Amino acid sequence: MTLSTNSDTPPEQIHSKSIIVIHPGSLNLRIGRASDLNPLTILHAIARRRLPNGHEYNDPFLPERVELSQSNEFEETRLAVSHTLQSCLQSDGRRRYATPPQQIAAFNRRVQPEPLEASGGEWIKPEGDLVIGNDILRLDPLENFNIHFPYKRGDFNIHSGPGGSMTAVLADLESIWTYVLENNFQISKLDLKNYKVVLVIPDVYNRMYLRELMYLLLCKMGFGSCFLVQDHVAATFGSGLSYACVVDVGDQKTSVSCVEDGICHPNTRVRLEYGGGDITQIFFWLLQKCAFPYKECADTNKLDTMLLRKLKEDFCHVNLDVCGSQEKSFMLKQPGKVPMQYTIQVGDECIIAPLSLFNPELFGITGPKQLHTQKISTGDPEDPHDELYLRDIRKKGMAGKENLEPSASDLLSEGYLESQQNNPADDDIVVDNMEPIPSASVREFVTNPGQQIFGLDQAVLQSIDRCPSEDLKRKMYGCILVVGGGMKFSGIATWLQNRISLQIPYLYRAEQLDIITNPRDMDSAMVAWKGACIMSCLETAHELWINQDEWKKCGVRILRERAPFTW
Repeated sequence: MTLSTNSDTPPEQIHSKSIIVIHPGSLNLRIGRASDLNPLTILHAIARRRLPNGHEYNDPFLPERVELSQSNEFEETRLAVSHTLQSCLQSDGRRRYATPPQQIAAFNRRVQPEPLEASGGEWIKPEGDLVIGNDILRLDPLENFNIHFPYKRGDFNIHSGPGGSMTAVLADLESIWTYVLENNFQISKLDLKNYKVVLVIPDVYNRMYLRELMYLLLCKMGFGSCFLVQDHVAATFGSGLSYACVVDVGDQKTSVSCVEDGICHPNTRVRLEYGGGDITQIFFWLLQKCAFPYKECADTNKLDTMLLRKLKEDFCHVNLDVCGSQEKSFMLKQPGKVPMQYTIQVGDECIIAPLSLFNPELFGITGPKQLHTQKISTGDPEDPHDELYLRDIRKKGMAGKENLEPSASDLLSEGYLESQQNNPADDDIVVDNMEPIPSASVREFVTNPGQQIFGLDQAVLQSIDRCPSEDLKRKMYGCILVVGGGMKFSGIATWLQNRISLQIPYLYRAEQLDIITNPRDMDSAMVAWKGACIMSCLETAHELWINQDEWKKCGVRILRERAPFTW
């Protein structure tokens, strides 16, 4: 008997090729088959041709800078960070030194860029009414296109301008995801019924948005089945950890929560409205203070924003052994411009920008920030049997009923109500795996007086402090996992470790404080995507899948029963 050539392929491999994993972000989309080694990473944006006389609208590529009303306060924070750095020691015990910004600025003012022989490239000529992903960067600004990012600050980009409604955001997501699957993975929309999809969602989620996303994936796009997984839970799977305090720094948001055995504890979740994009803006401001020689650079020019991101990634670090001014070079290559080579000097600006994560006053450069925590459900009209209803009916077993819960008809009968009034001892409410009822025990995250928001070290300390048991707090201090693409600076994990160890409660000081930044030598930006791939291929995952028929029949009620998190 001859075997076909595919017989050597293990069943889980065949299975994983038919699973698509989608991790949407405010800047980038990570998408791929569960069998892929790495995801495809592209710009998570769409450009739509403007109607004649239509309103012009473009979402910014970097968080927008605001006019600083308290610029003195901002400058004071920068000086304070600078003085802290000068009081630090190098690894050989010598004091650090810094080159004055005026001296660096004097060098940069004398810089003359050198023209290069290479070509600056061409703008693309769009054929249709849509441009998706990285092609938007090569779209001529003079073309009549509006640019939309469906996500902002880690959640739906809902606003009052054109394309800012929920319907428009969902239409943009459908267009982007369908286009990528068809063009990069050669999967037509008609074939999606043969594929399963895993969607990575934020740890602090909005129930209404999740409902709409499930409808989009199963009914509009037509996937065969789907399940949702929180990004922090996926990150622990991707790292091979059973528990961790997860710190996820993206381009426009930073989130922290404590995860244990695949459960993200609701009270520990917090999302802060700052990330790598804000650090880029701070770095740009610091470069301008030192007479940045590329004077035409503007945060409203999409190609300039990508250049600034690259300069931040290449130049910024938290290595205290690097002192004084450093000479760096970069190339400016854009369509319509002669390519230029610049040589500049930079100093402690390269350290001050990343340290804004611990000095959040610097984030004032991109305006006021909000802090988000997981809201307890206030009920859903589509789900009459939500957890509020369940809390009311989950009673301890009654004598004679062999510990069975009362049926709905029992609950409505007068006899049952009378018996409950006569037997108040039986009136204890039992809540299993439910989010806690709002009470004084659920503490809010607190900022310092006069502060809008707190730094990364405070977010970690407050998140761990909200763990339900002392034993769990001890475990979390022993394992802090840093993921996301916004905090990839050498030496920053050591700085975070030092900041936390100085403030850790005395009770947990004996613990070994361990901070993991590159689990399994993986790019930290794709850890959550990889974790979702691993989860989707587990044997136990078959209980999580929700197919199209089940969703049409039950709607959000099935999420409460099947979702791997408390709905």
